[in-house]
Amino acid sequence: MQEPRLTLITRPGCHLCEVAKEAVDRVVAATGDRYLEIDVESDIELEREYGERVPVVLLDGREHGYWRVEEARLLADLALPREG
Repeated sequence: MQEPRLTLITRPGCHLCEVAKEAVDRVVAATGDRYLEIDVESDIELEREYGERVPVVLLDGREHGYWRVEEARLLADLALPREG
C-alpha cells in the first residue's frame, strides 16, 4: 500500500488544527484517500520549519497550505497524478 499523499501537521490543543482535521476528513471522504497526522512537537525539524504556522497540509511531501485548508483546491490537486 502506498504512503498517503496527504500529511497534516498539527499541534495538541490547537483550535485551527481541529478545524483543519475536519476539512481534511471531508476531503478524504470524497476522494477515498488517506492522510497522516503528525504532531509538530514530535520532531525538532518540523518545529523549526512549521512551528508557528500549524496546521500545515502537505501534498506529496510539498507544502499545500497552512492555517486554513482550501478544500476545493485540495480536491482538485488530489485529482492530479501523484508527483515525484
